[in-house]
Amino acid sequence: MSKEKTLNRDLFDLTGKVAIVSGAAGIQGTRITRGLAGFGAAVACVDIAGQAAVELADNIRDEYGARAIGIECDVSSPEMVNSMVQNVVDTFGSVDILHNNAAGKTKDVTDFFTPPEDFKFSVWREVMAVNLDGMFLVAQAVGKQMIAQGTGGSIIQTSSTYGVVGPDPGIYEGSEYLDHQINTPPAYAASKAAIIGLTKYLATYWAPYGIRVNTLVPGGIESGQNEEFQKITATARRLAEWRIVTKWSALSFLWHRMRQVA
Repeated sequence: MSKEKTLNRDLFDLTGKVAIVSGAAGIQGTRITRGLAGFGAAVACVDIAGQAAVELADNIRDEYGARAIGIECDVSSPEMVNSMVQNVVDTFGSVDILHNNAAGKTKDVTDFFTPPEDFKFSVWREVMAVNLDGMFLVAQAVGKQMIAQGTGGSIIQTSSTYGVVGPDPGIYEGSEYLDHQINTPPAYAASKAAIIGLTKYLATYWAPYGIRVNTLVPGGIESGQNEEFQKITATARRLAEWRIVTKWSALSFLWHRMRQVA
């Protein structure tokens, strides 16, 4: 292990803790899983892209010497979610931390970026099945396991700036994502706002069990937007908390929220 990681471990130690990260193979998930492993946690890398999850776990074991497994899981399936949690418990013995992070676009990106007046209900349901239904199913299964363990735990659920404030279409003028004009889809905003409400509910309901539930609300994440978008976001400050999240910037929040677990 490198000197830098050893110093970090001295400041914050998750040795002996077990973490699940859903959406682990995504842009944010890969950073979070590596951060957890770097601080000593055993990590279950969970993603619908099963091979990518397995490869991420392999890399984490090689890079950090941490215990890690990759699990394929469609979070919109109750059966797959329950099986995933049982797999983690069978492998590591418990669950102490959940970063409930899985989210998705639609198979057709054009449908995803359709204005609200023309947004298809089938597309709405496709987004909600992962972003909200999946968030609940994973929290439910992990929360039930944490209650059974009787040792508390920490659950962090990923929302978005657009779960808190309305979008400003002006910042997207001339901007593209994978060759599609960018906007903020109504289903995305609604799902991310609902996550905040779900988090507040679970935080109060599970508090007597020592389970803390918090929301991570990152700003924009650099993920393939065109050069025009990069220029706009470098100068626009119309949204109070607007920023581009790069490699490790979301981690400080997570370490603060999980500190009592360590």
